[in-house]
Amino acid sequence: MTRRSVLRASSAFTVCAALLLLGGCKSTGSCHKPHAYSDAESLPPLQIPVGLDGPDTRAAVRIPELTEPEVPRGKKDPCLEEPPKFDTASSARPTG
Repeated sequence: MTRRSVLRASSAFTVCAALLLLGGCKSTGSCHKPHAYSDAESLPPLQIPVGLDGPDTRAAVRIPELTEPEVPRGKKDPCLEEPPKFDTASSARPTG
């Protein structure tokens, strides 16, 4: 093999690897499919055996109970896991 063909093959491999890696970023699934945590349930509080001290929970995050039903999302609604679209052209216009 000549140096030129080795360089061409390594360049082609690098481009293919980059395309595969970048393409995988968006193909992580759909937000409309159920996730593994969708059926998660709350557990009862930790039971501390007699003679042992319980953990310090004063700084623990309190998660409130859900009092409203989940609003169904349509097929064309954006995923909540993704940031909203941001239009840089309209935000760059001066106001006033």
